[in-house]
Amino acid sequence: MGKPVARLKDVAERTGFSVNTVSLALRDSPRIPLETRKLIKQVAEQLNYLPNDVARSLVAKETKSIGLILTDLENPVLTHVAQSIELALARNGYTTLLATSNNNIEEEMRMIEVFSTRRADGMLIFPCSHRSLDHIRQLRRRNYPVVLLVGDPNAGIDAVSMDEQNGAYKAVSHLIAIGHKRIALIDGAVILGNTEKQTGYMQAHAEAELAVDVELFVDPKGHSVEYGYWAMAALMERSVKPTAVFATNDSLALGVLRYCSKHGIRVPAEISIMGFDNIEFGEFAVTPLSTVDYDVKRVSQLAVDRIIELIAVNGDLPEPRIIQVEPDLLIRESSSRPPAPVNAGKTTD
Repeated sequence: MGKPVARLKDVAERTGFSVNTVSLALRDSPRIPLETRKLIKQVAEQLNYLPNDVARSLVAKETKSIGLILTDLENPVLTHVAQSIELALARNGYTTLLATSNNNIEEEMRMIEVFSTRRADGMLIFPCSHRSLDHIRQLRRRNYPVVLLVGDPNAGIDAVSMDEQNGAYKAVSHLIAIGHKRIALIDGAVILGNTEKQTGYMQAHAEAELAVDVELFVDPKGHSVEYGYWAMAALMERSVKPTAVFATNDSLALGVLRYCSKHGIRVPAEISIMGFDNIEFGEFAVTPLSTVDYDVKRVSQLAVDRIIELIAVNGDLPEPRIIQVEPDLLIRESSSRPPAPVNAGKTTD
């Protein structure tokens, strides 16, 4: 067993000073002579004394900690988000309390309760469902600082995110502009009510007056490379074959790319692939992925700035602010014009 942890009273009894004097000395108060401070700190270390941060936070009314709840750390973008937010919070003197919901709303609610119990000063949340937010609204109604990492203008909660609908619109509009008319959509988020990317896909088709064929929609049942591979396999068994695929994250797109490589489908000569997020693996794939950039550093910094602003508010929180960062389209080698029809250019006698 480890050495027992001493109390403030134990340090006071060993040194002969009052509890108040010991407390001031351990906080480096200039009211206590330097030599006395050194002596008290030395004895505290010998006794294995640790400061009671909970008691201290009750006095200061803050813990200098912020909860961060993400959906899935297997997603490379969210791993990058976690690192970026942790660094930004540390620069401002805050500790990050990290949890994942694993795309389970009950687990998300449980972690919110845990962080509340631990008196986190605020929370940054990437919710499982962008539409089922009542449990997070309850935090806001209690005047508790919380910022979403997805942007729903009607949520009634502060949010900082990429404009996913606009990003999907840009991606699909580009594919349409270079001649694609049969564009598959691999998107597993709609079942959770996260429809932003599908809405952008539909918007691009409507603007181009191009009919949408739901035969080209596939729910991959997950978000990883493997799910992208099997989604592409399901797509290629259908009667309608796409000339391009828009996968709603780069991991899915890499799975599509792997399927094409294994089955002799040339990319982009026979089929174009467009991803979303701009993860490092996509840029350095055998065929570098065209994608929509997720500006992790900017979103993370804006979210941290906002949560710290809310924590500093005395009284009622201000009206929620929604910040959506416009994404850039990155065109690489995985997308090009569709193949010409087999009989293109032929003439009859």
